[in-house]
Amino acid sequence: MQLDKNRKERIIWRSRRGLLEMDLILERFLSKHLDSLSEDEILVYDGFLQLPDNDFLDMAMGRKDPQDILEIALMNKIRNS
Repeated sequence: MQLDKNRKERIIWRSRRGLLEMDLILERFLSKHLDSLSEDEILVYDGFLQLPDNDFLDMAMGRKDPQDILEIALMNKIRNS
């Protein structure tokens, strides 16, 4: 799926976090995968962006695991980026 420029810019902007570690993880993930994310993955990613920084970081670092199968798959992409 090809994202339109405005939607892509909004996702990138919203991915800027208060923690440097999260910024680095998400920058790497987005540079590799943003253009190839499905609509479902974008919706799951948006849900991740709603989390507090520390909760999101705990998941990205593998200290917590998401429960939903789509969340698990996307978090694995984030972790492996």
